[in-house]
Amino acid sequence: MLSIVQAKMKLPMDFVQYIYNNFNEKMADKILSGMCQERKTTFRINTLKCEKRDVYEYLDKNNIEYIIPSFYDEAVILKNINEKDIINTDLYKEGKIYLQSLSSMVPPLVLEPMEEEKVLDMTAAPGSKTTQIACMMKNKGTILANEIDKIRCDRLKYNIEKQGINIVEVINEDARNLGKKHTEEFDRVLLDTPCSGEGRFEVDDKHSYSNWSTSMVKDLENLQKELIKSAYQAMKPGGILVYSTCTLNKYENENMVEFAIKELGMSVMDIQLDVKEKTKGISKSISDKNVAKQVEKAIRIIPSENMEGFFICKLRK
Repeated sequence: MLSIVQAKMKLPMDFVQYIYNNFNEKMADKILSGMCQERKTTFRINTLKCEKRDVYEYLDKNNIEYIIPSFYDEAVILKNINEKDIINTDLYKEGKIYLQSLSSMVPPLVLEPMEEEKVLDMTAAPGSKTTQIACMMKNKGTILANEIDKIRCDRLKYNIEKQGINIVEVINEDARNLGKKHTEEFDRVLLDTPCSGEGRFEVDDKHSYSNWSTSMVKDLENLQKELIKSAYQAMKPGGILVYSTCTLNKYENENMVEFAIKELGMSVMDIQLDVKEKTKGISKSISDKNVAKQVEKAIRIIPSENMEGFFICKLRK
């Protein structure tokens, strides 16, 4: 495994400086150390097609070593095989499992969708969270899954069909317009927003960070505000929004929550999920103490062997 010193030399200098300027040294070291590790392959059991015990029995029978994370017993961390191996199994081919990063499973768990509710997934492709939400709803209710990119939209449709889900309507639109078209329609909204992807950086994989820049972060920050406004408009009064990113900086995370509180009047809800790698937000980045106290309820997942870096906040309209 690479060292933190090597990580500092390989990762973008502006990014490394930001991490050490905005986190304490111990946490900054932990973040870079997590980016030096090769992540385990993880998947989610599709409970619409099979029982959890059937998957465990298959893995045991085929001598596949695995761990069940404490916070979610429908997730599996593989120990002795990788993605290339698992896609050749009947479990994968028959849609009984869905390859998905462990961190990606957290936002739907925080959203807590209920049967017969109406849910909007604003940026849904390739369908990891959409299909997870449908499983949590036991295929009962309505999910509107949006994707702006036509090719990714086709992939979204394919994954939904493969998972045996029939409560999802897929649309191909700009998510910034959804609030006007679907005003106050939804009980819950998931906005897993386009972001700079810092939580997915792997030091050994230059492609994971080669496109990153501070100007990209600024452009995304403006887009994210428009998406949050659209999400707010699409929600019923009292509705719930889960805002999530796979990035680490405060501009796309804490500052977006501050925007939702101050500009839209939303309130932040507690997240009870006990994820080992989680930590609180950087409340010191916000001068308003009352707002900072709310933002502290959001969680950040630190990159590790098992998890990508993520930020998740649960808000009520």
